[in-house]
Amino acid sequence: MDFKSLSTYLVVFFSFCCVSATFGQLRLEVQVNDEQGQAVIDAEVYLNPAVESGLTDVNGQVVFEDLEPGDYQLYVFALDYELLEATISLNANKTLTYVLEPLGEALSEVIITAQRETVLALRQLRPVEGTAIYSGKKSEVVLLDNVTANLATANARQIYSRIVGLNIYENNDAGLQLNIGGRGLNPNRTANFNTRQNGYDISADVLGYPESYYSPPPEAVQEIQIVRGAASLQYGTQFGGLVNFKMREPEKDKPIALVSRQTLGAYNLFTSFNSLSGTLGKFSYYSYFNYKSGEDFRPNSDFESYNAFGLLRYKPSNRTTITAEFSYLNYLAQQAGGLTDSQFQEDPSFSNRTRNFFKIDWKLYSLKWEQAIAQRSQFSLNLFALDASRKAVGFRENRVSQVDDLDAPRELIIGNFRNWGAEARFLSRYDAFGQEQTFLIGGKYYQSNNAERQGPGTNGLDADFNFADEEFPNYARQSDFDLPNLNVAVFAEHILKLNEKLSITPGARFEYIKTEIDGSFERINFDLAGNPILQETVPDMRSVDRSFVLLGLGASYKATDALEFYGNISQNYRSVTFSDIRITNPSLTIDPNISDESGFTADIGLRGRIKNSFSFDAGLFLLSYQDRLGLVLRAVSDIQQAQFRGNIGDAITYGFEGFGEYNLVPALGLGKEYRLSVFANLALTRSEYTRSELNNVVGNQVEFVPDVNLKTGLSMGYKNFLASLQYTYLSEQFTDATNSRADLDSQSGIVGEIPAYDILDFSARYRFKSWLQVEGGINNLLDNNYFVRRATGYPGPGIIPSQPRTWYAGLEFRF
Repeated sequence: MDFKSLSTYLVVFFSFCCVSATFGQLRLEVQVNDEQGQAVIDAEVYLNPAVESGLTDVNGQVVFEDLEPGDYQLYVFALDYELLEATISLNANKTLTYVLEPLGEALSEVIITAQRETVLALRQLRPVEGTAIYSGKKSEVVLLDNVTANLATANARQIYSRIVGLNIYENNDAGLQLNIGGRGLNPNRTANFNTRQNGYDISADVLGYPESYYSPPPEAVQEIQIVRGAASLQYGTQFGGLVNFKMREPEKDKPIALVSRQTLGAYNLFTSFNSLSGTLGKFSYYSYFNYKSGEDFRPNSDFESYNAFGLLRYKPSNRTTITAEFSYLNYLAQQAGGLTDSQFQEDPSFSNRTRNFFKIDWKLYSLKWEQAIAQRSQFSLNLFALDASRKAVGFRENRVSQVDDLDAPRELIIGNFRNWGAEARFLSRYDAFGQEQTFLIGGKYYQSNNAERQGPGTNGLDADFNFADEEFPNYARQSDFDLPNLNVAVFAEHILKLNEKLSITPGARFEYIKTEIDGSFERINFDLAGNPILQETVPDMRSVDRSFVLLGLGASYKATDALEFYGNISQNYRSVTFSDIRITNPSLTIDPNISDESGFTADIGLRGRIKNSFSFDAGLFLLSYQDRLGLVLRAVSDIQQAQFRGNIGDAITYGFEGFGEYNLVPALGLGKEYRLSVFANLALTRSEYTRSELNNVVGNQVEFVPDVNLKTGLSMGYKNFLASLQYTYLSEQFTDATNSRADLDSQSGIVGEIPAYDILDFSARYRFKSWLQVEGGINNLLDNNYFVRRATGYPGPGIIPSQPRTWYAGLEFRF
């Protein structure tokens, strides 16, 4: 069967499923009054496990749409009132009224926050959210309103402190880029996760260049949803899984609401975040503008960033929602370059790179249609597009100690990314075996037309991103390529409930991938005097297509309403594209025969809470690779070694991941005006290469796998004051498959391990009024010298030192 015939078959199959499947949705209206029968305004009503929340309006009412039938825990939080808890059974549309009891003394915001966190701590994605299935998967959610951290610089150590096993790169750029990995996956620009915003892709090219140069500021994010490798069936084939930034919702009860946050910090840091939102009839909107500027603690480093976002939503009826979004990011950063091991030990603040610059221009578009059909159906269609570029100019020789020749050209690489896609989903519920069953089918079309050029830049000192071909005609590293990609996917998952407690979730994903290259590169040979003796333009036009099916299976057993056993296993795949091969990097050699990698991810665990005081999620995982891509150290001469990137072989990564948080207030008999809790986040990981055709690899540890990854901390509060103290420790990890050790005599900081490091962070905030909050903190409180990255390209090459002790202080206004 050819691809055209297969596509036709899949479209017919998808249409048939959309017409034949149905499922149910219910409406719940909640009225909240005080003892005198007066409406309570701005009370927060929360439903579990639907994980829906809303604020009561001027009439004391809040409405929840599109709910599943079943049992729910309902919580109501309001200042001056006791926390209300109730259990409801929803099998038809309902209107319920609740009366809140006064406390006798006013509750501060910190107490409301403490109550909310007790209920929401360690929230997972519910089995079904919108038109997505998460039953049986390891999912974790960061609730940004419950985070006391340095949001101004998007400090990932603190923001993701409750996500188990994450490995984080630090760029010292106030969080302009997010760099997270885990389970042996390279953290660089979060390239091993499918990264989304409100459900649509935001990386440069999901297939050809899956790196995320853009991530929204945490001040604008309501929650960060993370699903591990089992997300491959619904969101793409990546080994890491899904990271989805769910943006804040428009203010429901005001035509206009303003939030303004102004922050100052060490090394001339200044950030300004300002948002407007509101609702006018059937229209609602949310928008923000975020400005950042500052420097690193090293010379030759500064940055300036402009980031804006706009969301406009139209809801013509309770069953139809249309949402349009636009995101814009533009930033310029000067980069201080990397260091050798001896340079780092002598002075981590040193820099001998004076003219390295990096520029990003990112424009994202999205249009989403959500439709409830009859009483038992739901459909969504998301159209999205990216128009973006990345530009890097500078001196990046692999002899990191080499001083930049200011008369020589800089290397310039420009990538342009033009892609668009569409993803449709249809969710169906029906009755069978005396239980309600859930079925999901979806499809995605994704097309990109990328271009990448490498060549001589100017020999100036400024951020000039123009090619200087005429001034430097003999520049050796020149190439110019168009890199179009095409991806068509169809996926399906099904929650099969065998009884009230046990369900299994099988799934499958069909993928068709086509990658192409069309362009040329320069081949120049020089004599011993450095004169060109051969110069030719080598064309390269190739096309590779492949298709395959990924399978997966999940299971969930709910022993009680507060205790769940879960497990899953899903296949993964990573396609290699020609952009991996054709960019020349002086710091490493890339195998021209590099090929795709495949494997699977498995999780088994137990999660839940005990008496609303202790929340936990603990489990075991296994990640298996075939033909894993990685780095090895190879001898290129009797006196020189260089890094080589290619398919290293087969490898496994396995271990324990556990999180627990305990509310100490009841145990210590403290009053309701106090908050005190401790948490621990621990990953114990082992890894090994099990097969390789390369020497000195089998039996070695996999790169980026610390044996111990620990984050633990204390959260405390009294009335309107909140504070957190967090300790982070990661044991030693290797950066290549040969497990190379650092050499102090080496002129390159690229080769070697990342030593164990630990960090202590402190953050606090105090709310004076409902409209004014002051916050501040100190990161790296113990002022440790450490690094988490050996870069092979930008912003290095070499060791990228992390920041010493830094501080921040800010004000937040709400109107």
